[in-house]
Amino acid sequence: MRYLLFFILFSTFSIAQKARIKGIVLDENKQPVQKVTVSSQTSNTVTNTNGFYELEIEANKEVTIIYSHATLKKSTYKVKLKPNEDFEWNPILNEINEVIETVVISGKNRKIDGGTAISPAVIRRIPGANPGVENLVKTLIGASGSNEMSTSYTVRGGNFDENLVYVNEIEVYRPFLIRSGQQEGLSFTNTDLVQNIDFYAGGFQAKYGDKLASVLDIAYRNPKTFHAGLEASLLGGSIFAEGVSKNQKWSNITGVRYRNNSLLVKSQETETNFRPSFLDIQSLLNFNLNTKWNFSFLGNIAQNTYDYTPITRQTNFGTISDPIALVIDYEGQEKDKYTTVFGAFKAIYEPNKNNKYKLISSAYHTVEQEYYDILAQYRLGEVDANIGSETFGDVVFSRGIGSQLNHARNNLDALIVTNEIKGNHKLNEDNAIEWSFKHNFENIRDRVVEWEVVDSAGFSLPNPLLGYVNDQPYNPYYGPLAPYQNVRAKNNTTINRFSTYLNWNHEGKIGVHTYYVNAGVRGQSWLVSNNGFSGDNQFTFSPRAQFILKPLWEKEMIFRFSVGIYNQPPFYRELRGNDGSVNPNVKDQKSIHFVLGHDYSFKMWQRPFKFVSEAYYKTISDVNTYTIDNVRIRYRANNDATAYVYGVDGRLNGEFVPGVESWFTFGYLKTEENQNGRGNIARPTDQRLKFAILFQDYMPNIPSLKMYLNLVYNTGLPGGSPAYADAYEYQIRLNDYRRADAGFSYIFKDAKLGAHRKWLANFTEMSLGFEIFNMFNNQNSITNTWVRDVYTKTQYGVPNYLTTRTFNLKLSMRI
Repeated sequence: MRYLLFFILFSTFSIAQKARIKGIVLDENKQPVQKVTVSSQTSNTVTNTNGFYELEIEANKEVTIIYSHATLKKSTYKVKLKPNEDFEWNPILNEINEVIETVVISGKNRKIDGGTAISPAVIRRIPGANPGVENLVKTLIGASGSNEMSTSYTVRGGNFDENLVYVNEIEVYRPFLIRSGQQEGLSFTNTDLVQNIDFYAGGFQAKYGDKLASVLDIAYRNPKTFHAGLEASLLGGSIFAEGVSKNQKWSNITGVRYRNNSLLVKSQETETNFRPSFLDIQSLLNFNLNTKWNFSFLGNIAQNTYDYTPITRQTNFGTISDPIALVIDYEGQEKDKYTTVFGAFKAIYEPNKNNKYKLISSAYHTVEQEYYDILAQYRLGEVDANIGSETFGDVVFSRGIGSQLNHARNNLDALIVTNEIKGNHKLNEDNAIEWSFKHNFENIRDRVVEWEVVDSAGFSLPNPLLGYVNDQPYNPYYGPLAPYQNVRAKNNTTINRFSTYLNWNHEGKIGVHTYYVNAGVRGQSWLVSNNGFSGDNQFTFSPRAQFILKPLWEKEMIFRFSVGIYNQPPFYRELRGNDGSVNPNVKDQKSIHFVLGHDYSFKMWQRPFKFVSEAYYKTISDVNTYTIDNVRIRYRANNDATAYVYGVDGRLNGEFVPGVESWFTFGYLKTEENQNGRGNIARPTDQRLKFAILFQDYMPNIPSLKMYLNLVYNTGLPGGSPAYADAYEYQIRLNDYRRADAGFSYIFKDAKLGAHRKWLANFTEMSLGFEIFNMFNNQNSITNTWVRDVYTKTQYGVPNYLTTRTFNLKLSMRI
């Protein structure tokens, strides 16, 4: 008995004398590095695909940690830890051969499961009228966007509501009442706070949620030392600061952003008095209790204020032989406000290196107001196209005159509360499982009051669905006066959701070749109640699987195949129909994904390149059809259609310029829907061709001067249809979307340059940039305004053009 007691005490004492050091190994571009050997005198480990390592060392003793990699310089770090202490250290390994600092987002960062890792440094530097994560996502495989005013993007035929966005494993949401891109202001993601970004364009794992299109998975930094930064431009600015306590237990990173789109909106064809204000504050607080427990809190407060007073507009369209112009004089104004408060608490318990548990609780609250009264008095006429004429470019003959009065008093108050428990278990070297149980409570209080009165040539036009005909002056009109559109509704909607998933990861060998298998299943149950009436309790079941093969060939290649069922239970917008009423029995849209992918790494001009290609097919049932007006989606809430999507995507990454990486992306897709068996027509997101180039360069003799070019070409989207019109009769398309944004930066100091300048001693980075948005001044349109010619009864689709050429200055500095 004495020996047993001695053995227990000795074991306990031995375990107590251990400590752990962990972190993420980074390269000079602050990118995670995998396959770094981390070793001490008594133990060693290797970093995973995210650059993470964890090493158990002796306590109460100075230990030398060695970080070594085949292509990077060796680094050492000495540390002395207390028993059971959990210490985090994120070393930066330098390149063996000194080269100019490069901006990296590449095939090298292509995740083996088909996702693409995005560098936060690139996002900050690449030019765009709406800079941020989404600006770069639109250049990646499968994603596209044709509205530089908006952070919204579409992925492989899906709409804006079919994309999942996570920050620190917490799903985030967009405002509900946003109608146009110029109202959006800021996306949720603050690039200054980001550590890792992964993007999946389809065929994603079961651990991600119930949406049909894509996943954007973002992780914020856990600071290790003090840093601060500032960025200022003619479009706004941002500032952030991060730090850690002396005992390394507490850390915080906080960022403040301000955005003003006046510079861009004033370049549009509508003359306005425009006073936007977009303000956002985010903070992440971390507390490491010990080696087993970690706590964090992520908070966000955002307010978008949009005051808009249109004055005049003239849009020229038509053909060379038949030029037409729409001239509008406005009265009235619009006042919108969106206030969002978000908070999330996360607790992580890690009893040992093979098991990890997480508790995540979050609350999202948004209060939104949309008020406007705008009278538009228009003339639709023929334009004098005779060069040299005194009236060249003016409207010389009016085909139609009329007016349109739009009124809205819309209010929305939404609260979403989420609680989730997750587990990760490493069964052995080749197998791991993940699981989760989650509950969502959603309460949306919504008042919709919208009406539109259309008057053409002095005669009020009623809603055509009412059956009234007003063809004055040819026949007298005896029917009642009625608005052309009238939506009045008041909803108090509650949704309770329970969801769960189980995910299995396996790594194995087929001879000398390595393969990876991921298989999982999701389930969700939900119940919708509106104004005291409950719908049916509904349930989804979503099995998904991936198979990845990495052959041991002379040429580095990876083959992937993904298949799965992807269900999208309706969110509030999908429950509300055109008349404003909520249908609590809207079904989930169901999709089956088939994705076949191939990665090929090779060398050209003695420099590394990678070509990534994917082919996909999606079949969709119980489709909730919709129309898109700018970024506003209106669903029919009736699940009356089926649809399909198929296409191919490709992306070539490489050092076209030595030491600097660029990429070229292309894609083809076709998506159609069949409403009530009437036949296939193009869906609103049927954008057939996409080409995107992100090119980076520098002057060899002046390495401090760098250039970034962002080129996008998309074929035209379907142009929509007039209110109450049959979509099958309006299948015209908008013009192709062509845009070129260029940025020029002079680097005063960074990791490679400027160290000799004494006045920059306190800075780690400083640059001054000049940006040109829409460099070639292309006229791009996002939607059509439909105007009636009273004489011919013709409806004209008048393009709503986006921004013209705009210039911007940007200053960036970090300490």
